[in-house]
Amino acid sequence: MNKTVLLCLGSALVGGLLAIVLHDAPDTEPKTVAQEPWRGAASGVASTEGDRGVVPPGAPNAVPGSSELTAEERVNVAVYRRANRSAVNVNTKSIQTDLFFMRERTSEGEGSGTVIDRQGHVLTNFHVVDGAREIQVTLYDGKTYEATLIGQDPATDVAVLKIKAPAESLHPVRFGDSSRLMVGQRVYAIGNPFGLERTLSTGVISSLNRSLPRRHRRGTIKSIIQIDAAINPGNSGGPLLDSRGRMIGMNTAIASKTGESAGVGFAIPVSTIARIVPQLIRDGRVRRADIGIVRVYRTDHGLLIATLVPGGPADRAGLQGPKIVRRRKRSGPFVYEYQTLDRSAADLIVGVDGKQIHTADDLLNAIESKKPGDEVTVTVVRDGQETRVPVRLEVEE
Repeated sequence: MNKTVLLCLGSALVGGLLAIVLHDAPDTEPKTVAQEPWRGAASGVASTEGDRGVVPPGAPNAVPGSSELTAEERVNVAVYRRANRSAVNVNTKSIQTDLFFMRERTSEGEGSGTVIDRQGHVLTNFHVVDGAREIQVTLYDGKTYEATLIGQDPATDVAVLKIKAPAESLHPVRFGDSSRLMVGQRVYAIGNPFGLERTLSTGVISSLNRSLPRRHRRGTIKSIIQIDAAINPGNSGGPLLDSRGRMIGMNTAIASKTGESAGVGFAIPVSTIARIVPQLIRDGRVRRADIGIVRVYRTDHGLLIATLVPGGPADRAGLQGPKIVRRRKRSGPFVYEYQTLDRSAADLIVGVDGKQIHTADDLLNAIESKKPGDEVTVTVVRDGQETRVPVRLEVEE
């Protein structure tokens, strides 16, 4: 197969590799944010003019003894010193059934994560911890703690863990602003590729607003950051940083034919993370809006409703799916009755709130941009005439 395959990184096994623990001498305490650092991350607040990523000599985060380093090297070192203690190693154990030998065996996986507050919350990818029976988090100081999965969102591949570690051992990452990123901007990834802890790689933003297919539901994850920084199995869940050491994304996947970095990596923007992390901590899941349409058929003119949730929002609002038609057929002396679907009776969705709808992704994005309880106006073609139907959205079950 010649097609490039997206490979999720977090569950890769690392048997046989030595784990090299990198212990840094204590350095200047990085500036911390409030108890919930994600609160302002999606606000799009512009940085000050002097906050462009250059660390001048004498600045609070300037590197001591760096007179022989180039300006670029000083920035690299400063970013690592500021953020490396926020990066953690996530190890998992799961039980898999061997159907051939009819027995269970333990499977181990490894990924990365990021400390986001001093209460012990750790951000990682959902696929890193999916199906895990045991989760352990190792901090920068080499100490390991049992972790509890307190929230997960398979749709965006985000999960939040919690560990019981002393507050003084937790160094929350600073959240940046992913709404102002530019192609060509320098980025830094910290993670645990192949079990090599707290490894720094550098690169640039190759593209913005990419889409990745979701693993556990229809549709795609939007606004993905594409980077050329080397990320490999084990990097999943680690932070993507700007040149001020602020988290602007979470590394999640690579495009590769071999399973190793080929210079095309992807990260979930911090704006997405900031929007859903409070819900994951509070409720354990993301409460998304639901319209009650299970399946649609794509046509040249819109989306034909195939299946509605009985009694769901769309059904109650009067949207129509295919009708069941009873038919009779004679064969000699026998008469058979059977049922068939009349798809011509189904509504053809062509718009939501005045925006044209062409694909199932268009419909999903239009609904998921709303909150439960919001009302949307669905434009459909019925019996050759356009009709606008108001639908009150509910919480997705």
